[in-house]
Amino acid sequence: ECQQYTNRSCEECLKNVTCLWCASSRRCVPYPVRRILPPADLCELSSARWGVCWVNFEALIIAMSVVGGMILIMLLVCCCCCCKKKSKKQVSGPDKEDERAARERERRRVRQEERRAEMKSRHDEIRRKYGMV
Repeated sequence: ECQQYTNRSCEECLKNVTCLWCASSRRCVPYPVRRILPPADLCELSSARWGVCWVNFEALIIAMSVVGGMILIMLLVCCCCCCKKKSKKQVSGPDKEDERAARERERRRVRQEERRAEMKSRHDEIRRKYGMV
């Protein structure tokens, strides 16, 4: 099916997604699906085109390697940044919210003690007034 486009154009050959265009020999051949890359005896990587005519397999492999490497590096950097933030937070101790909550608890405790002391003095005064002491 692909051989009928041999000696024609790359665009005509690649209309069928199962075809591979070899620019050096101007051949249209079925893509070897059992192998990831086409073998050298079928077509050199620098001449092989699949999917689009303006990208050869060599450039495609290099581009995919660069993109994949960049993604891996970005993931590693993100992981390192997250780990640093977590360890920094644990080392630095309580954060501002914890400190604010502790201050608020202390204020409540002090107010409660003041109210208790005030109530005790009232009760003592009432006891003295009625001679219950």
